[in-house]
Amino acid sequence: MQTALLETRLGSLSPTARGKVRDIYSLNEEELLFVATDRISAFDHVLGSGIPDKGRILTQLSLFWFDFLKDTVRNHVLTADAAKFPSTLNPYLDQLEGRSMVVRRAQMFPVECVVRAYLSGSGWKDYQATGAVCGIALPAGLRESDRLPEPIFTPAAKINTGGHDENISFEDVITAVGADNARALRRLTLEIFEKASKHAESRGLILADTKFEFGTIDGEIILADEVLTPDSSRYWPADAYSPGGPQPSFDKQYVRDYLESIRWNKQAPAPSLPDEVVARTREKYLEAFRLITGRTGL
Repeated sequence: MQTALLETRLGSLSPTARGKVRDIYSLNEEELLFVATDRISAFDHVLGSGIPDKGRILTQLSLFWFDFLKDTVRNHVLTADAAKFPSTLNPYLDQLEGRSMVVRRAQMFPVECVVRAYLSGSGWKDYQATGAVCGIALPAGLRESDRLPEPIFTPAAKINTGGHDENISFEDVITAVGADNARALRRLTLEIFEKASKHAESRGLILADTKFEFGTIDGEIILADEVLTPDSSRYWPADAYSPGGPQPSFDKQYVRDYLESIRWNKQAPAPSLPDEVVARTREKYLEAFRLITGRTGL
């Protein structure tokens, strides 16, 4: 198996930020370079092993969805064609091709726009404790992984100091971004989710939940960062769906299950993954890519 790219090094160009997955570089006052590495995180820690090709898979999936949704919402992508990148990046194309894109800077909203159509993950835990998800009351007697009566908008505040983002109410979103923006974000989130869910269903997948990031460029709300990837979304195979417990998925649950099995205390330093877990995780990401895009190669 090929080597995972854990960190980009672009000569004298230093990253303005290194996230759990992405390295972000400032090209000029209006443009940024986003590079998706092969890092993988779980329980809020970047693990010692990467997943080869993961960054390419995430980038190509996001590009597919940005194009698919372009009639619904504009996005920040300028080009993902490395041949059109600034010539100063030419010596580093081996790190960039297929896993990077030049985007316009946007004024980002300080909220994660989360939408849930099924009762899973932290939503299930919230429901067990309160009978609601993020303050939205739900019918009694629902089981884990049950489909909700309708998709719900459950925003979260971005926390940039590590740890989980904090669930917030719609009223909190209004306080943070204003009533008009809050209503527009909720409308766009649900509209995009409906369109993406129908496509996923046509490909034999259930889109259980996902999160979006929005910003503004020249006063217009745009979709940014990554979109509908297994890192930001919960995809289930429709033919295996059986509510009443966890579902097989294409996200990082396989990695989380392994880490639980070795009883890692979820404190630094994060462990590395055995080769078989790396290989199986890579195949899950590739399978999601093939199903969603209909393409066999990256």
